[in-house]
Amino acid sequence: MLANLRGRVEGRPSFVCNRSSVAPVRRCPTHRGSARRRGQAVVVRAEADYYELLGVPRSADKKTIKQAYRQKARKYHPDVNKEPGAEDLFKKIGEAYEVLSDDTKKAIYDKYGEAGLKGSMGGMGGGAGVEFTNPFDLFESFFGMGGMSGMGGMGGMGGFGRGASGRSRAQPGEDDRVDLQLDFLEAVFGCSRELDVDRLTGCEECDTTGVRKGTTPSTCPACQGSGQVVQAVRTPLGTFQQVSLCSRCEGSGQIFTPCPKCQGDGRVRETKRISLKVPPGVDAGSRLRVRGEGNSGRRGGEPGDLYVNITIKDHPELRRDGITIHSDVEISYVDAILGTQVKVTTVDGPVELKIPAGTQPGTTLLMARRGVPKLGAPSVRGDHMVHVRVRIPKTVTAEERKLVEELKDLQSKTKVGPFRF
Repeated sequence: MLANLRGRVEGRPSFVCNRSSVAPVRRCPTHRGSARRRGQAVVVRAEADYYELLGVPRSADKKTIKQAYRQKARKYHPDVNKEPGAEDLFKKIGEAYEVLSDDTKKAIYDKYGEAGLKGSMGGMGGGAGVEFTNPFDLFESFFGMGGMSGMGGMGGMGGFGRGASGRSRAQPGEDDRVDLQLDFLEAVFGCSRELDVDRLTGCEECDTTGVRKGTTPSTCPACQGSGQVVQAVRTPLGTFQQVSLCSRCEGSGQIFTPCPKCQGDGRVRETKRISLKVPPGVDAGSRLRVRGEGNSGRRGGEPGDLYVNITIKDHPELRRDGITIHSDVEISYVDAILGTQVKVTTVDGPVELKIPAGTQPGTTLLMARRGVPKLGAPSVRGDHMVHVRVRIPKTVTAEERKLVEELKDLQSKTKVGPFRF
């Protein structure tokens, strides 16, 4: 479609197509042939014919023009059509509909063409020309938010984020986070805690709009409501267009008198106390999500979520590895030889543990299902691993020494194979 609307002659100027008429281009006598001598191509582009853009005859009524716009706009919206030039064509289609659907603008266009709309014709009084609506705003006025589902692959309609209309719709609030430190056993078995959360909530003074009561916003004169400004930058490689956020309206497309309470944000910071239920089995580094307790959205948007980051205090005797608990127990070398029974601290409280005779240093004894409940399945529990340390005295009494030496003599008489030791 774009190819049909462009006239291009490389090497020498030929014709310029003005809507449906064709007129020859006259060369300047002074510069005749200068472009050819420099080896440069001369590109002549035609103005787009609004009727041809919409595919309607000049006698089309408003209903036909409106139907044609709906079809073309759906087809060439940049979130649907990814072909090069689709967005420019979409904008031109919106411009064509805005002109042809307005009796005054249509009359000017039929008489003077696009140049008349831009105020460059003498008969127009040299005015500033027609100010066009943002094409994405125009599209949304037809299809609205409800038309998204029927657009087929348009997803969230990212193009709608452009301009004042996109900025004025409801925007979801940001997620927030808070840190919570739990005792060792609180993390194992879960608990309920009260949290004071400092967050942004909707401003009641301006009903979350950010606009001072009794005033109304107006279109930003710097960006004409688009929220963006375009600057031409000249470089050795040519002229490039640089698009940036409008500094006057900060991308909103509107200027307004801000609400004195929220300073134009539509939200104020307040502290709220919330109840949090910590499930059994949470570990250090776990993150709990509390839906809807984050920052409030702008202009009635959905609130964000609150994320609670968990840290856990150390236990003086117990160590944790996932759902497994580890602890140490120290016994004398005599108890290691003869066996004994000791009290072991567990998450369930003190428990008697039998140390079998002949236990070696570094032995690990297992206490089944004395560990941590599995997160999300509290009926499943880990184990408790007890690591045995044997205490060897550095000094002994004379009596103890005598008994140890007797034991040594007794062991030396033990027959091991054909030899005595």
